[in-house]
Amino acid sequence: MALKNILVHVTNSDEAKARVEAAFSLAADHDAHLTGLGVRSVTQIPGYAASRIPPQVFREVEARQEADVKAARKLFDSAAARAGWSDRSGWLDGAGLPSDVVGLHARYTDLTVVGQQPLTGADNPEEGFADLLVMHSGRPVLVFPHVGAKSPIGRHIVVAWNASREAARAVGDAMPLLESSDTVDILSIEPEGIGDLPGADIAQHLARHGIKAEAKRSVANKVDAGDVLLNFVSDSGADLVVMGAYGHSRVREMIMGGVTRHMLEHMTVPVLMSH
Repeated sequence: MALKNILVHVTNSDEAKARVEAAFSLAADHDAHLTGLGVRSVTQIPGYAASRIPPQVFREVEARQEADVKAARKLFDSAAARAGWSDRSGWLDGAGLPSDVVGLHARYTDLTVVGQQPLTGADNPEEGFADLLVMHSGRPVLVFPHVGAKSPIGRHIVVAWNASREAARAVGDAMPLLESSDTVDILSIEPEGIGDLPGADIAQHLARHGIKAEAKRSVANKVDAGDVLLNFVSDSGADLVVMGAYGHSRVREMIMGGVTRHMLEHMTVPVLMSH
């Protein structure tokens, strides 16, 4: 599958500017259409509480949200013009819980680009927005860090590999990026039950797609696995991480979901996540 239809969540924020620029760069690299999406967040307020809030307050909130969405579209359109991609881009907006609105539109795209969690300021649409989107959209999500990212994205990719269903899904979803990369490292941290050469099987699979990947392993030595991954990314100079996202079951979240959460909170490069 090629990347031909990309969605980016756009807010009226400084963080969104870098995210949108990166999304246009990615669209140009893959000759893809890019859609910007602005969301007017709808807060669920119980009827008994809403009745005590003056109507003027609701009008002011709606006006501010409308102004933010208009500013977000202006940001997106300006980036499209600079990238020379106006004819290959479009705009959508909606109202509701951001994870629901973005999640719905994500299902009709190849990749959705959003901001890092925890989000801040105007870029904070909903508690747990990024991980909710990853878990429920059914599509790959590229989470962009607050600190920005070097361009182009995906020249040196690290695949976090543990032979799980989620990791395999992430590799499949990331195939267009892996095929256009220069370097791919497959990193297994404290591998257990996946053979004497962890990562060798998935490296062979990628080789049959013309992707040269090197399998590597690391031990945590009582260091958080998320930090081991981040340290490897820093030392190797990688610019993108591909990994499965884990959640739902309380026990499973304790065992594996901590790495997902850690990366969402502390990422230093973009992370493509699939569930």
